[in-house]
Amino acid sequence: MTSACCTFPDEPTESVCPVCLATIPAVRRAVGDAVHLVKTCRSHGTFSVPVWRGLASYVRWGEGARALARPPVCATPVDKGCPHDCGLCPDHRQQSCCVLLEVTSRCDLACPVCFASASRHGRDASLAEIDGWLDALAEATGARVHVQISGGEPTVRDDLPEIVRRVRARGFDFVQLNTNGVRLAQDPDYVDALAAAGLDCVFLQFDGVSDAVHRRIRGARLAALKELAVARCGNVGIGVVLVPTVVPGVNDREIGAIVDFAVARLPEVRAVHFQPISYFGRCPEPSAATRITLPEIVDRLVAHGCGTLRFDDFRPGSVENPYCSFSGRFRVDGSGRLRAERDAPRSCCGVAAEPGPPAGEAGSCCSPARPSADVARARRYVAGQWRAPERSDAAGLDAFDTVLAARSRTLGLSGMAFQDAWTLDLDRVRQCHIHVVAPDRRIVPFCAYNLTDLSGRSLYRPAAPARPARAAVVAARVLAGA
Repeated sequence: MTSACCTFPDEPTESVCPVCLATIPAVRRAVGDAVHLVKTCRSHGTFSVPVWRGLASYVRWGEGARALARPPVCATPVDKGCPHDCGLCPDHRQQSCCVLLEVTSRCDLACPVCFASASRHGRDASLAEIDGWLDALAEATGARVHVQISGGEPTVRDDLPEIVRRVRARGFDFVQLNTNGVRLAQDPDYVDALAAAGLDCVFLQFDGVSDAVHRRIRGARLAALKELAVARCGNVGIGVVLVPTVVPGVNDREIGAIVDFAVARLPEVRAVHFQPISYFGRCPEPSAATRITLPEIVDRLVAHGCGTLRFDDFRPGSVENPYCSFSGRFRVDGSGRLRAERDAPRSCCGVAAEPGPPAGEAGSCCSPARPSADVARARRYVAGQWRAPERSDAAGLDAFDTVLAARSRTLGLSGMAFQDAWTLDLDRVRQCHIHVVAPDRRIVPFCAYNLTDLSGRSLYRPAAPARPARAAVVAARVLAGA
């Protein structure tokens, strides 16, 4: 699917300079069989980086209308222009679907690859701060969004179950935990407490099935702990989504093995959500060779399927920009092979969506806006797919039990390409539906929040502790495949 069969004229957009983060003109340009984002800063020169490898799939992926819906509440005016006015501003073109709360900047690992630049010496947000974030989020969204508790590593907090309860108490009905899984593996009582508090889903950092991969990307032997964390969550009915950060030359050869791991652990594992490495946080300057794009991951999944999967079984989102994600939902047959649910509706980073109003007809920003049917259905679908299925202890299966049994044999395969200072496309940023509540209570698109320049300076994320020189060297070696 990555062979060239067409070309197209330059597509104009805007981006930022990786050195100074100034907003600058950019184009999407066909370069061989790839699409590059090309931009020039008057002070720092020209940058060209591949964002999609495979012209044929690029053209097809962008077909179809986008369902846009402006946020019902805008907290900041348009002044300097995207991405410098996030809050959200009236120029944003999509409502929130999943919103992150970063409850700590501490972590119990020291991963060479870390978008948050977390360390063992950070700080925890107070419960009063978290309450304020939740109040602001409920006011802006009506408590309709999914909440993902993130960090740093949230499980370094003993009071994490209390945070989950507070999220639930404000009416948010789907709560995820973004975690490396170390404490979940080592502390079953802690997992029990999270389940009792109402945790629905664990987004488990899962870069491979071998300790060699974990040592390269995370700096520790973690394979056994990851497997135990999945089992602990399964024991208490918490769904697990495996989240690999894909680094070319390091773990891209384990993509199929990760899928096999997930299939073998259904129904505890509900999905695998691949994330091509993005170069923000604790990362050096990238090269084209250290990039992997979404269609390349899809190609590897198709190859692993050995004839049961097709490229067309994976679809772009209908809520976010189409070049941000892919997803597909698959059933596992009696022989353990994946078969596509080809009648599934169009999807949104692993979640289904239905046709919505044309662009510009979803309500004007900063006035009462019509709820987005696409985003609402996306939230419902992800809750259904990513929650662990209920267990039936009945001797026989009635019709409802049959449905539950079928769902326990389905697996979501999806991917999302987060943007860094080299790949940032402001058309994509404006359509972002994954947001972060900043410490000052502004709601900021994920890629804008984590954006860092070549020196590590951020527009929105609080300054991280200075990165030791050795950490930068280790990160460079990881990304170079050394």
